Amino acid sequence: MAASRYRRFLRLCEEWPVEETKQQRDLGSFLRQRVAQAFREGENTPISDPEACDQMYESLVRIHTNFYKNKYPRLKDTTFTGVTVENCRTILATDILKQMEDRKKGTWKRLREKFSAKNPEEDLK
Repeated sequence: MAASRYRRFLRLCEEWPVEETKQQRDLGSFLRQRVAQAFREGENTPISDPEACDQMYESLVRIHTNFYKNKYPRLKDTTFTGVTVENCRTILATDILKQMEDRKKGTWKRLREKFSAKNPEEDLK
């Protein structure tokens, strides 16, 4: 029975898209890592709680198939602020978040990082 559960999770991982714009924060990548951890021995992995495993799989399938989005359709594809889905994706991209973090730094700190040595230990010498 563990073999069929393992194959179902593998199929779900194959279908789940990976967003390249969200490096190290992507749900698809995280899901693949967790499945690899949970099924270390592949099809021979013993499952301690099969009911919880099946419940987790069904929950992930509902997320992947947009079950609740389809069940409860929205009138508009914007938030209360008027931001669209595409705008949210753009804002949450890793590159944009990194730029925003850089802007949060003060001018003095940015200049210091720019002109300082690459290794912080070298500054102490």
